[in-house]
Amino acid sequence: MSRTRTALLAAMALVAGASGTAVAAYPGDVGISAVPCTVDYKVQNDWGTGFTANVTITNNSAAKSSWSLKWSYAGNQKVTNGWNAKVSQSGTAVTALNESYNGTLATGGSTSFGFQGTYSGTNAIPTTFTLDGVTCNVDGGTDPTDPTDPTDPGTGSRVDNPYSGAKVYVNPEWAANAAAEPGGSRVANQPTGVWLDRVAAINGAGGKMGLRAHLDEALKQKGSGELVVQLVIYDLPGRDCAALASNGEFGPTDIDKYKTQYIDPIAAILADSKYASLRIVTTVELDSLPNLVTNVSPRNTATPNCDTMKANGNYIKGVGYALNKLGDVANVYNYVDAGHHGWLGWDDNFSATVQTIKQAATAEGATVSDVHGFITNTANYSALKEPYFTINDSVNGKSVRESKWVDWNRYVDELSYAQAFRQEAVSQGFASGVGMLIDTSRNGWGGSARPTGPGAKTDVDTYVDGGRIDRRLNTGNWCNQSGAGLGERPQASPAAGIDAYVWVKPPGESDGASSAIPNDEGKGFDQMCDPTYTGNPRNNNHMSGALPNAPLSGHWFSAQFQQLMQNAYPPLS
Repeated sequence: MSRTRTALLAAMALVAGASGTAVAAYPGDVGISAVPCTVDYKVQNDWGTGFTANVTITNNSAAKSSWSLKWSYAGNQKVTNGWNAKVSQSGTAVTALNESYNGTLATGGSTSFGFQGTYSGTNAIPTTFTLDGVTCNVDGGTDPTDPTDPTDPGTGSRVDNPYSGAKVYVNPEWAANAAAEPGGSRVANQPTGVWLDRVAAINGAGGKMGLRAHLDEALKQKGSGELVVQLVIYDLPGRDCAALASNGEFGPTDIDKYKTQYIDPIAAILADSKYASLRIVTTVELDSLPNLVTNVSPRNTATPNCDTMKANGNYIKGVGYALNKLGDVANVYNYVDAGHHGWLGWDDNFSATVQTIKQAATAEGATVSDVHGFITNTANYSALKEPYFTINDSVNGKSVRESKWVDWNRYVDELSYAQAFRQEAVSQGFASGVGMLIDTSRNGWGGSARPTGPGAKTDVDTYVDGGRIDRRLNTGNWCNQSGAGLGERPQASPAAGIDAYVWVKPPGESDGASSAIPNDEGKGFDQMCDPTYTGNPRNNNHMSGALPNAPLSGHWFSAQFQQLMQNAYPPLS
């Protein structure tokens, strides 16, 4: 649960003796222009010994080309690192100076930065801030009717981090599959995502639970506390244009069917007041928007299907419509798919992906406020952290970026990528408090093949290959990867800017069939799921690394589940 200093508290603090010319004002008050500056200080995550916070400055005086914000703590809080500002501390006094790229503050302009800190005892929010020596009031920074404001006296009920202080729904169908496996009871109680990957899944298909059944079960699991339900929204027209294993039921032009047959029924169920006490997290349309960046002409990875979806705009329209309709439900938290570092970490992909997501987030009636955060590594295998080499290392005068594995990427693991992606999103206009999820369901890479130290410094490739945790043949390999293991268990607020590590992809559910299997689910055969496939430009023509004898995507794959448990990291007890 996050905390924020509201306008009412600011007024109380100023009456209690804050100096300077700042006067308390509520958002929308006619006197707001008399306030030289406002500061919105929000503790996003607090785990008892440490915390992360976001600070938004609004300048109501003359335009500035640089700025310095200062405050003091009443307790023993210590800032350990910051982003989007140079944050330093002397005793209890903290100073935040602008970076070179965000020093300009127009009259009425705002900028945001964040930081991580430690403390013991209490973590009281500062009451007085000065901007370039002038005292600011502390403004709540939210619209009184904004459903994302946790202090909203209206109907809204969102919090900054839905996972904070909450249990997460355990899908009984996945739990039963896991428990039926030898040793599976060790993880059968873990929360996983519920995939709504076709219209029939809304009401339940093939004897499986439908959306209402899952939500009813979630209410039983909730009890008197808070509970998160994780849903995967995944049925766009022309879905997964660069692959076949997860093709969907709607053709490239079926945008109206997507809206009326898929999104509208889901939104209607979620809006039922019966479920208003649940925190419903949606992962919105995996793999779609990044494909419009990397797999369209003139890229050498272009496919005709992705060119079609970029030309007709139905990925943009579909995601925008989903964000708008689902975002209208006060207890829904939309997280948009942001690929993974091995897909989008290059300079010509990274910023362009955020731009494309923002285009979708402002289409079909959606706004950036309909995006609560982003999720990376969904159903993928990228290592959470690479402890034995960094992007800044070099061997014999050659940068790690020149290695065949890194291949000029800017990132070597998911955590650094996700944190950087969040900063880029904020810089492009998404909310300063936007959070990240990382799917850690299959990125543990434990077992006997896991390195225990850096590679030899013979050359840059030996160094990277000898020390890398991710044991895939190429980061472009995505289907039922051989040697993979369960990753970090789901947990809230594990790192700065990260709302949670999650298992959105249920471990043991296949990525795609190893060979063509006739089906009525619209799922094709993708060669990347064939262990004999020798690759394509998207994986630098490496072998696929896929396990043999895999069933259709989403179907239970016992051999994979056993491998994931065997290679779990942290190991299973």
